[in-house]
Amino acid sequence: MSADVDALVAEVAHALDADLPALTDEMTTWFVEVIPEFRHDEAVRELMVASTSSNLVAIVDLLRHSIPVEQISVPAAAAEYARRFAQHSLSLEALLRAYRLGENRFTQWGITALDRLGDVPTHLALAAIAELSRRTNSYIDRVIEGLIDIYETERRLWNSRVGAAHAARIRLVLASEGMSEVEAHHLLGIPVTGWHTAAVAWLPAEAPSETGALDAAARAVQRAFGPGTPLTLLNDARTMWIWVQHRDPHALDVDLLHEGMASVAAEARVALGAQAPGLAGFRGSLREAIRTQAVAGTAQNSDLRVLAFDDVAVAALLTEKSEDLAHWIARTLGGLAADDPGHPQLRGTVRVFLESGCSYTQAAARLHLHKNTVHYRVRKAEELIGRPLTEDRLNLEVALMARALLWRRLPRPTAAADGAPGV
Repeated sequence: MSADVDALVAEVAHALDADLPALTDEMTTWFVEVIPEFRHDEAVRELMVASTSSNLVAIVDLLRHSIPVEQISVPAAAAEYARRFAQHSLSLEALLRAYRLGENRFTQWGITALDRLGDVPTHLALAAIAELSRRTNSYIDRVIEGLIDIYETERRLWNSRVGAAHAARIRLVLASEGMSEVEAHHLLGIPVTGWHTAAVAWLPAEAPSETGALDAAARAVQRAFGPGTPLTLLNDARTMWIWVQHRDPHALDVDLLHEGMASVAAEARVALGAQAPGLAGFRGSLREAIRTQAVAGTAQNSDLRVLAFDDVAVAALLTEKSEDLAHWIARTLGGLAADDPGHPQLRGTVRVFLESGCSYTQAAARLHLHKNTVHYRVRKAEELIGRPLTEDRLNLEVALMARALLWRRLPRPTAAADGAPGV
C-alpha cells in the first residue's frame, strides 16, 4: 500500500472521528429499528450504546494510526454487552448480524467522508476505500471471533447459575399468548388463578454487581406482602424479576418495603407493577414494573429506592416512542422545556400552580413562597410557552410530568423540528 493511500485513509478516519457522537446515535437507533433483539430496557440500552461507541472508536483509531489488526481485542463495553445478550437468552446470530450491518454502514460513511474531502484522484479514492473496507472487515472478523467465545462461555455459566430450565419455563409463560392458565400452572409450579404483583429489582450502573443484593430485595418485597415464597428470575447479572402471589387482593405494606430496602446493600432498587389477577395479571404486572423501572432510572429523583407503577402510570405509559414524545414535550412547553438554569424552578412552580387549580394563593402556600413570586414565575413561564397556562391545561400538566420523569432518556429534538429554541 502506498503512503498516499495510507494518508488518505487516515484523513477519512479523522473526518469520521469528529462526527462519532452523532454517528453512534445514528447507528444505535438503526440497530433498534432493524433488529428486534436490540430493543432493551434503559440499562441494557445504555450498554448497547457504549458497545457501539467503543467499537467505532476502535475502528477509527485502527484507521488513523495503522494499528495492526493482530493487536485488536474486544472492547470492554462490547464484551459486557455480549455477556448481557447471553444472559437475556438473545440469539448470537442477532448480535453478529449487527456487526455485519454496522460494518457496511461504516464503509458507507467512509465513502461519504471521502467525497467531502474534495478533489481526490479517482484511482487514489478507490484504493483508499478498498483499504478502509479491508481494515474494517479485518477488525470486525477479529472482534466477532472473540465475541463468539465470550457469548458461548457466558451462556454456559449463566445456564448453570440461574437454572436454564426454570428460566425457560418462565419466559415461555410470558411469551405464549395462547397458553391456558392450567398450562401455565404446570410450567411455573404455582397456580396463576390468584392475584399477582410483579417487581423488578435492579442495581444502578454505579453499584457493584451483587446477586445477594437482588435476593435481599426479593425477600424485602415478599415481606411487604406477607408470608410466602416469591417466584424469581435473574434476568441478567444486575436485574431480577419477582412475583408474589395471593388468593385474594392483598395490600402492600409500603413502610415495611421501604424499611427492608434501606438495609439492602449496593443500593438495589425496586419498581412495582400493579396487582392484577390471573395469567394476564402475571404478565401485565411485570410489564408495568419494567415500565416503572424505565421511569425510575431517568427521573429527576432517580435515587428513589422504591417506585410503584400507580405513582407514575402516565409517565410509564409514555416510555415508548421516545423521539415522538420528546418532540411533543418540546412543542407543548416551548422554551420552558429547555435545559437552561432556572427553568427547573419555573417548571416546578407551574406544576404546583396547575395542581392547585391555578390559584396563586394555594400555590404560594404549597411552595412556601410569596404570592407575588408565584405571579412572576407564572408570567415568565407563559412567555416561554407562548400562551396562558389556563389554555390546554391537560396537555401542559402531562408534558411537565413527562419532562420531569423521562427527559434524561429522550433524544433531544432539534429547534427546526419542534419550534422550541435551545431545547
